[in-house]
Amino acid sequence: MTARFDVIVIGAGMAGIAAANKCGAQGWRVAIVDSLPYGGTCALRGCDPKKILRRGAEIIDASRLMRGKGIDEGQIRINWTDLMRHKRGFTDPAPANMENDLRRHGVQTLHGQARFVDAHQISVGDDVHHTERFLVATGARPRPLQFDGHEHLIDSTQFLDLEDLPPRIVFVGGGYISFEFAHIAARAGSHPIILDHGPRPLKGFDPDLVDLLIGRGVAAGVDVRASTTVTAVRATATGYQVQVNQDGTDATIDADVVVHGAGRLPELADLDLDRAGIAWSERGIRVQPHLQSTTQPGVYAAGDAADTAGPPLTPVAVIEGKVAASNMLKAASTVPDYTGIPSAVFTIPELARVGLLEAEARDQGLNIDVRYSDASTWYSSYRIGEGTAAAKILVNKDDDRIVGAHLLGPDYTEHANTIAVAIKLGLTTRQLKTTTAAYPTLGSDLGSML
Repeated sequence: MTARFDVIVIGAGMAGIAAANKCGAQGWRVAIVDSLPYGGTCALRGCDPKKILRRGAEIIDASRLMRGKGIDEGQIRINWTDLMRHKRGFTDPAPANMENDLRRHGVQTLHGQARFVDAHQISVGDDVHHTERFLVATGARPRPLQFDGHEHLIDSTQFLDLEDLPPRIVFVGGGYISFEFAHIAARAGSHPIILDHGPRPLKGFDPDLVDLLIGRGVAAGVDVRASTTVTAVRATATGYQVQVNQDGTDATIDADVVVHGAGRLPELADLDLDRAGIAWSERGIRVQPHLQSTTQPGVYAAGDAADTAGPPLTPVAVIEGKVAASNMLKAASTVPDYTGIPSAVFTIPELARVGLLEAEARDQGLNIDVRYSDASTWYSSYRIGEGTAAAKILVNKDDDRIVGAHLLGPDYTEHANTIAVAIKLGLTTRQLKTTTAAYPTLGSDLGSML
């Protein structure tokens, strides 16, 4: 069967769905295709289910912080089976709900592996579909690992589907996936170890706050080992033996499960992009600033599948999906605006950033005032028994505008969201301080941080 469309979207994650709905709402004949259930990584295998599991860990941590302060935690514990059932109550119906919503927008939904036949056609199984425009939004997959025994590792998707949480867990890689899962696992009673080959984990976040987070994690049972390279993983009668080299010294670590948290790459290898003359690399499809392919004018890309200046975040993917759709609909060249986009590591407590790192600001020659606050004794921390909370706000001395903000504390990503608005709108710290927050609330701390 051959069908013709105005646009075909490859990838039914957040970027692809946003674009398909936008084009469908304008009356275009739209098809969307994915080989996996509709919804993408964030909704089904990442951000959303992770934070559902994190909720259980938060409750355990909160009760421990209040020990001796009026709360007797008693037998409170995480029932992993029940927590996973709660998670599936969200993830299981999501694909059908999203697919039905697409159909309500007039989008034809297809299932299977899409492969380019040429610059205007793809095959999905035995069917060929024709269009003048494609949007590739296929997301990312775990980065291939090279050491012996890498096939024994499970990825983040499999971790989020574990029926039982084993006691000994090793995470390979010192990024946000490893840290978030390790903080959940520790509160659930496991003994997680994070192995990072570099000298500093969480490289995209403020190093001073990362050090505070690592210390807080150690107290909760999260073991972080930097400058540690995994050389092999061997199956044993009782689990796995992870062979490592730490600062030149060989060692072994026994584990029940080993988790891949060592980065992700665009999911492009199975699309046969070369047959359509679409330039790409391990960073994604090569696109112009307005998300159009550098080699095929009828092809656009968004999210993790595109080589753009935007960070690999779900909100960025949605922005790019909508911008790409608008550019196709209007034959325009609008460029996505990445100003003031916050990001977070949802550990306990959480670590957030928006804008430049301190080193980046200095490298750009900005005349910055570094406003550091130890918030561990502030009322909002004392009230819940939290002893780790801090903020580092970078302010341009020349115009009083915030160029970067780095925050560690309970629900501190909400501070990052507020500061993101200030950065986006170009507000000064003086203007922010004129706003009166309800008190006592988390938001009322912002003025003191500035």
